Amino acid sequence: MNTKQLIELGVPETALAEAGAFIVALRESGGAMARLPEEMAAIVAQPEAFLGDPLRAALARELYEPSFSMREVPAPWRQWGEGLDAAAVAQLANACTLPISVAGALMPDAHVGYGLPIGGVLATEGAVIPYAVGVDIACRMKLTVFERKASTLAGMRDRLANIIEDETRFGMGAEFQARRNHDVMDDDWSVSPITKHLREKAWKQLGTSGTGNHFVEFGEFTVNAAESLRFAEDGRDIPPGAYLALLSHSGSRGTGAQVCQHYSRIAMDRHAKLPAQLKHLAWLDLTSEPGAEYWAAMELMGRYAAANHACIHRHITKKVSAAVLLDIENHHNFAWKEQHFGREVIVHRKGATPAGAGVMGVIPGSMATPGFVVRGRGNADSLNSASHGAGRVMSRTKAMQSFTWSAVKKQLAAAGVELLSAGLDENPGVYKDIHTVMAAQTDLVDVMGQFSPKLVKMAPAGEKAED
Repeated sequence: MNTKQLIELGVPETALAEAGAFIVALRESGGAMARLPEEMAAIVAQPEAFLGDPLRAALARELYEPSFSMREVPAPWRQWGEGLDAAAVAQLANACTLPISVAGALMPDAHVGYGLPIGGVLATEGAVIPYAVGVDIACRMKLTVFERKASTLAGMRDRLANIIEDETRFGMGAEFQARRNHDVMDDDWSVSPITKHLREKAWKQLGTSGTGNHFVEFGEFTVNAAESLRFAEDGRDIPPGAYLALLSHSGSRGTGAQVCQHYSRIAMDRHAKLPAQLKHLAWLDLTSEPGAEYWAAMELMGRYAAANHACIHRHITKKVSAAVLLDIENHHNFAWKEQHFGREVIVHRKGATPAGAGVMGVIPGSMATPGFVVRGRGNADSLNSASHGAGRVMSRTKAMQSFTWSAVKKQLAAAGVELLSAGLDENPGVYKDIHTVMAAQTDLVDVMGQFSPKLVKMAPAGEKAED
């Protein structure tokens, strides 16, 4: 196919190089060259449908024009991973047309979210987007590795199961009869009318976990010789071996969700002319009163989410009665003031893990697949970010229609996993292959160790997901 034919099919001169590269790639992959005109016409007609296609993405991106644009040229962005959901890719592309946008990145666990996709990273100038932070503000991972061999887990299963049942609460409105205590409740909760009003509710829920993909689980943390050396570089003494470990995932509970919803409404009112597909990207200037209020409330929710995990791990560790070898945590669904491109920008990581040079984090898989302790490589193109997990491949509704407990229980048994409670919509089949996700971001993080779930507690079936 020559240049004239490509132009006749609607390929603009600015995209001819990408079109030529696609033709070469199609031929080398053994594609049907006889259908090339139809293939090219389809990409030209609807490029957004091919943004996640590894063979066609470069051409599709060159052809794609967001339906609404406030920038003459979209902010630059990159994606990691192949075959990403085209709708999620389009969401990030749209976000990069905002006048406040500076740069973006899309992680390999990406899937559709409100406004910004889950796995989306967006740097902005002087403004914060509540929905680009997320509903569950400061949702986080926390891992405690005990000085106890993983082989002891088999003989302790009943005891460990009882500990989880006694020291955790899951679900909407979950709380402890006797309140947990943490210094975060002595912070100034009057920074926002929402946090001031909900302080007592937040205290009642302190140390609890939400629904959806939130969990508390015991498992095996494994470190090989090479990983042990990398820990030594960081001044940590973790000899090679397999250890008993505790991993939790939860956030700022109902209070964080109300903060998001309140300030999102204010942002949408201030940017009422945004089209429907961009309304959840409405922003607040940090110099404005609601912008400053939201930022203070977001940071408070970050400390509160950390306190939830601190309480969970403190109470469980006391009953495990073992010394702690390693304690790591990281959060997503947050915005940070960081230096990029020679100036301060606001980096939103919605379902993305901070991965600056040397920064430690945890990237989980599913209830039957491993998670990984990682150390960031500080990749500037990703805005120092990595994935926050494996990423969903189907909705909760579809999951309930596609799986049965009998089949899932066989899969869990084969993986040596005992499930205390969970919804069917959180079974391993609703997630991407974590090994594929990790392979797509080797330039973002180094693996330091592996966590394999063995005893899993999530919100009981029937709880409405709030993540």
